[in-house]
Amino acid sequence: MWLVFSLLSAITAALVAIFAKMGLKNIDTTLATTIRSIIMAVFLVITSLSFGKFRGFSIQSFSGREWTLVILAGMSGALSWLFYFFALKVGLATKVAVVDRLSLIFVIILASIFLGEALTWRTVLGALVMVSGALVITLK
Repeated sequence: MWLVFSLLSAITAALVAIFAKMGLKNIDTTLATTIRSIIMAVFLVITSLSFGKFRGFSIQSFSGREWTLVILAGMSGALSWLFYFFALKVGLATKVAVVDRLSLIFVIILASIFLGEALTWRTVLGALVMVSGALVITLK
């Protein structure tokens, strides 16, 4: 099931790049990111309510560590989208998206350091292929 959700994530992320690039021509990127985030928040609250995810929820449902990590993830996501929209406004969507997806390389490195995930020869080779692909696409 993780593969299906991962592919759906990739497809919808691609749509973000296309829709954002088309919509950023005459508007400020920070404002566009803010509006997008409000729409996402409303959509996610409605989705969570529809699935009953708030039943039994209280502030104490999360530990202090969990709150900190969720807040840091939210801030990282917000910064990521701000930088992404800045880049989309001035760059080609294909190049911006490819460089943005190099986040995979950082995930591999950070998952190895902080989560203890294995850094195998296959993972390293795959990462090198991704970096090579990004270079081929982005360099003139």
